[in-house]
Amino acid sequence: MEKNQIIKTYGTQYCQMTQDLLEAADLASMIPGKDCRIGIKPNLVAPSEASWGATTHPEIVEGILIYLQEHGFRNLLMLEGSWVGDRTSEAIEVCGYDRLSEKYRVEFLDTQKDRTYKKDCSGLELELCAAAKEIDFLINVPVMKGHCQTKMTCALKNMKGLLPNREKRHFHAMGLHKPIAHLSAGLHQDFIVVDHICGDLDFEDGGNPVVRNCIMAACDPVLTDAYVCGLLHYQTEEVPYIKMAEALGVGSSDLSKAEILVLSSEGQKDLQILTGDKIWDEELPYAEKVVAVSDMVEEVDSCSACYGYLVPVLDQLREEGLLDQLHEKICIGQGYRGKSGKLGVGNCTSGFEFCIKGCPPVEEDIYRGLKKYLNADKQCPDSKA
Repeated sequence: MEKNQIIKTYGTQYCQMTQDLLEAADLASMIPGKDCRIGIKPNLVAPSEASWGATTHPEIVEGILIYLQEHGFRNLLMLEGSWVGDRTSEAIEVCGYDRLSEKYRVEFLDTQKDRTYKKDCSGLELELCAAAKEIDFLINVPVMKGHCQTKMTCALKNMKGLLPNREKRHFHAMGLHKPIAHLSAGLHQDFIVVDHICGDLDFEDGGNPVVRNCIMAACDPVLTDAYVCGLLHYQTEEVPYIKMAEALGVGSSDLSKAEILVLSSEGQKDLQILTGDKIWDEELPYAEKVVAVSDMVEEVDSCSACYGYLVPVLDQLREEGLLDQLHEKICIGQGYRGKSGKLGVGNCTSGFEFCIKGCPPVEEDIYRGLKKYLNADKQCPDSKA
């Protein structure tokens, strides 16, 4: 396939759909040789099943493994590291990747436990997991979903899973967008398979899946993310790391030259090519839950997990009619270390009068803590966490 192309397929037989997609893309012809080390990087942000809308469906990765092994590739590796506060090993088990590893005899490497090395990524030195250095051909398998800090996450941001936790925290201190762009410049992804089956359009840790039963393939992560922006009703300028990555030479965000190839359920037998305004072949709902509660938060350099656990709780309190009782903003993030204030979430706000502690505090702790703060916890129902 060409750099300006994105191939899509729709259906519910995810494993077979993935194999059809890779055949249509002729992935095997892109890989330099049978002996090269091929890395497969899903999104296992937290230990939640893929149907929850946050993690990569194992059926997609299974389809990739079957395709590669049937084409004679044997030097395969799955690798990923969950976000700060969760254990990758739990996500591997909950999401079924331990069974994939055993069935296809392919190692799954937990990058949270990997050695690290430093690399100059187009002018910004970043600490990367050592396994990334040993990959000859990287297949990125992100989930297309919303993000409470960057609006959306897909191909470019998914590379964060190849960082140690301390660098993930550092990313947030640097403002996320710049280091995400530079990471993509320093860590090349060769092929992308997007899980667009049921991603949560609001929250990166899931909970509100929007079923689309779609899988996409592409070669250009910048083009992929620009297209995803449009599907989610954003302009690329609203997600700054896309244009930043383009400026660093990672890819092109020019959708005017893009071709969307849609496969029929029979794979390559019926191929529809969409260009121009016709590339928007589906209509997704607008993400509104984050916008509805974001005014209640003062965020300075917060980690994704901490902020990601807070926002769904605020949405839950809003649905319960309790959010209007909160008359001060909630402070969160590394920028509040050593400072004082009224109400804070996370250990970084430990100097505040009322602090819900944890690094990160989980949704249940935040929910109960805010209920206590609002004097509304007489009959505290179970959290959705």
